[in-house]
Amino acid sequence: MDTVDQHNALRQAAQKRIKASHALGGDPDCLAQYYREWADSYELDVDRECYCGPSIVAELAGAVQAAYIGRERAATAILDAGCGTGLVGIELEHLGFRLIDGFDLSEAMAEMARQTGVYRTVEDDVDLNRPISDYSSASYDMTVCCGIFTLGHVHPRALRELARVTRPNGFVIASTCKSYAGSMSFEDEVMCLQEAGVLTPEQCLNDGRFLGEEDADYWTLRVLEKPAKQRL
Repeated sequence: MDTVDQHNALRQAAQKRIKASHALGGDPDCLAQYYREWADSYELDVDRECYCGPSIVAELAGAVQAAYIGRERAATAILDAGCGTGLVGIELEHLGFRLIDGFDLSEAMAEMARQTGVYRTVEDDVDLNRPISDYSSASYDMTVCCGIFTLGHVHPRALRELARVTRPNGFVIASTCKSYAGSMSFEDEVMCLQEAGVLTPEQCLNDGRFLGEEDADYWTLRVLEKPAKQRL
């Protein structure tokens, strides 16, 4: 097999593994097992597909911090929700962020994120399809998530939990794959949370590059002041 054929074969195998992850239906046991087996080759697979998502999410976080958050970048607390192997955290650290925590459902992926050295803490076995009760309300200036709102992974209702752990007037920055956004009614969930006074969309970059031929929308969502009755 020559070099070109080998490259094509590796890329096709990577595409097959990525596509298979979209068919797991959000089942935490299936997801955990799949990513346990995939962890060692994950970064090579997504790199072959030109994974732009982490750098775009981090750049948006940098822009939001510069424009809206009244503290230095190194003192801005960020939660990387569904951090995987730490690709977003690495990009954030390059931009000068230092107070970064992360979590992931997969123990194997979370361990790889820990090994990057850019996180204060990384927790594993955290399922965003359930309440993340170990995380206190209003703990972070920003919560970022890249790739979790993908077919077979996290339901849009997780946005409420991401908003809960983010302080009022803080931000949630999220990518949503195009194949996911329509079928899972992500925008409808955003509108419901806006009507409930939880968050409001500040910006949405539509049809941005994400992974291979899959584009994504990139949402910047501001967490609103909690109504008085919720603070009592």
